[in-house]
Amino acid sequence: MEKNGKASVKQFEFSSQDLLKELPLLSKKGITEFYVHDRLLSQNKQALLEFMEKAAREAGNVFFTITLEAETLNKEILNAAQNLNCSLEIPLTGIEKTEGGKPALLFDKKLYASKARLLNETEIVFGFTMGYGLQAGDTFRSFRERLDFALSLYPNHIDFPQLEDNPFPKATGVFSSKDLDFSRGMAFACQTFYSSGRAVAWFNTITSALKISPSQFFADFDEWQQCNNCSMDTGFDPEKVSHEEIEKMQLVFLKQKFSEKHKELLFPAAKDIITLNGAFSRLASDGIETTLETDYNPDDFFSPYAMDLAAFAENVTMENCTVKIFDDKGNLDYKIL
Repeated sequence: MEKNGKASVKQFEFSSQDLLKELPLLSKKGITEFYVHDRLLSQNKQALLEFMEKAAREAGNVFFTITLEAETLNKEILNAAQNLNCSLEIPLTGIEKTEGGKPALLFDKKLYASKARLLNETEIVFGFTMGYGLQAGDTFRSFRERLDFALSLYPNHIDFPQLEDNPFPKATGVFSSKDLDFSRGMAFACQTFYSSGRAVAWFNTITSALKISPSQFFADFDEWQQCNNCSMDTGFDPEKVSHEEIEKMQLVFLKQKFSEKHKELLFPAAKDIITLNGAFSRLASDGIETTLETDYNPDDFFSPYAMDLAAFAENVTMENCTVKIFDDKGNLDYKIL
């Protein structure tokens, strides 16, 4: 699938051989992003490896998003991904079983944790795709557990295809229509706050400081979105607003959340982490340089306390700074003005 900007998406069907033949032509056609969602290819290690190696050789300027099953990921695929400008999309699903005559959904945490660890160690961009209520035996509790687990693995993003395709699942005896509505809201909240909000670098630090699970955090943010006219039902689309706008939403919500948890003293450090990471993200992806005010010296965020906001606030002295995030001959850098 070719994607040329957010508003223009074209889909094409190729055989695997035709796809290989098309690779050298992608750059000539002005294609900068190419999405490969093919179930057979995602499960065939040799075919996938052949595609990735040829894509790296003949379409190096194109960013590829490639869906593959967790079981497919091995050392050879990892090596190929390191040589390719790409993101790997991994379906995070359970295995349908029957236990005591009733459907059950089993989830292999060990498999996904081991694959995510390899991806993080090699610094390969990856995301998960998830659903809710679509598999036999799924429950609201199971969906929340999958969501909490997924966030603990530091994916770059989490996609919920059914938010776009809208195959709304039917209520069951273990997954009520009310719980399906809650799941939909939480999924959209995750899409807004985490994925569109580029929160991977700091999200777990924030939820740990607030002592709240990711699923409860997104349930609360969903409620906030509904109250502030930016929920899915209002037509709000996080992909059609700037990252700066999403960041403003994040900070307003988090200031309220830290106050609610009686942790107001931790919010300045949280704000600095978010705005500094956001500025670097916009510079890397959009080429936008930023000058911002911080409550702490940015050097302090390289300290061993930075992952623990409570320890950071207790051990690091506040220091108001004006910081410029800029491109230094192709390298992302900052300086205190």
